[in-house]
Amino acid sequence: MAARLRILVLSQYFWPENFIINDIVRVLDEQGHEVSVATGKPNYPGGAVFQGYRAGGVVRESFLGHIPVTRVPLWPRGSGGALNLSLNYLSFALSGLLLFPWLLRGQRYDAILVFAPSPVTQTIPAILLKHVKGARLSLWIQDLWPESLSATGFVKNRRILGLIGAIVRVLYAGCDGLLVQSRAFVEPVAGRADRRKIFYYPNSMDTRPRPASATIAESLRELLERHFCVVFAGNLGTAQGLETVVEAAVRLRDDPALRVVLVGSGSRLDWLRERKQTLGLDNLVLAGFFPMDTVHQIFDRSSALLVSLTDEAVFALTIPSKVQAYLAAGRPIIASLDGEGARVVNEAGAGFTSPAGDVSALVDNIRRLRVLGDDARAAMGRAGRAYFEAHFEMTQQVGLLARLLAGEAVNDNEMESGG
Repeated sequence: MAARLRILVLSQYFWPENFIINDIVRVLDEQGHEVSVATGKPNYPGGAVFQGYRAGGVVRESFLGHIPVTRVPLWPRGSGGALNLSLNYLSFALSGLLLFPWLLRGQRYDAILVFAPSPVTQTIPAILLKHVKGARLSLWIQDLWPESLSATGFVKNRRILGLIGAIVRVLYAGCDGLLVQSRAFVEPVAGRADRRKIFYYPNSMDTRPRPASATIAESLRELLERHFCVVFAGNLGTAQGLETVVEAAVRLRDDPALRVVLVGSGSRLDWLRERKQTLGLDNLVLAGFFPMDTVHQIFDRSSALLVSLTDEAVFALTIPSKVQAYLAAGRPIIASLDGEGARVVNEAGAGFTSPAGDVSALVDNIRRLRVLGDDARAAMGRAGRAYFEAHFEMTQQVGLLARLLAGEAVNDNEMESGG
């Protein structure tokens, strides 16, 4: 176990937004490390700044009653689109660059961890803080840039993509450690960085029971209990292959006992509402957004859990964090994706997989799971949970993370076994 560290976690996203970094901070704190958080104003995924906050100004508050959280202003995501997202990404990077050195003056850190789903530009203020504080900087890469920008259609101009690639190379060079959430990320990252700085560090999840902040509505509970419900939970955005999910719902509406339930919010929610109404999809349920500590109530009553991504090469390298959450839930998984995510589901024996974008194969797998007996589905769920415990259990993984942040060597066998 690493010695006690003073750790600054810098991320554009943090509680009350639903991200794995919330639990990482909690467990680091429980393991005796002194943790602080530097972040922005919560507005993901819906786009509006959360109630109780405003986009402008600086906020100091605490997480779990004692972990200092410093928030800088940013431009909210709004309804998405290239302009809003560009302003959102750049405003946090600029605010952090200008304000964090002053707001965190007098504070000493041994290590800085950047939690980096898009955008990678949040690394910019962290590099400055690394030099100001004399701390070791690690970047936990959740998305590959510029590949993910191209795959989602956010940036199409090849010159701009080339420029972003050059910027990413500079940002990687400014970090002491590069943690990748998928082994398939190693080669693309090594194309822009010193391979010796790259370490595999997968997503995990804290599965210990905690009091739920809310209960799900009785109508949703009844729906889940009375129907065979295939539940998708998470961001409803451009990368999630939602066209495939909607088309699958069209082909499955002849089964009156089956429902496709989408839990969450995101930039494609209005599109989903329009398609549901236009196509008359009574079997497609848009359940809305739920806090992470409440979602388990939905998972526990789900017949199967659905993960999907669009058919883009970069997404085949990714293990969506919901895969770990689904494995931990102990429910059978239906996966419409390629590469690493599909490999994990298949290796775990936790469900059925089909190629990204293949509607017919997705529908066939849902029907196939539907006719399996309860015992067979339960066995899939148990296999998934066992795989999660062996590879992704958070307490062990966070212990390894602290060692990585301290610059200690962690070998592949330790990462695979969780310690």
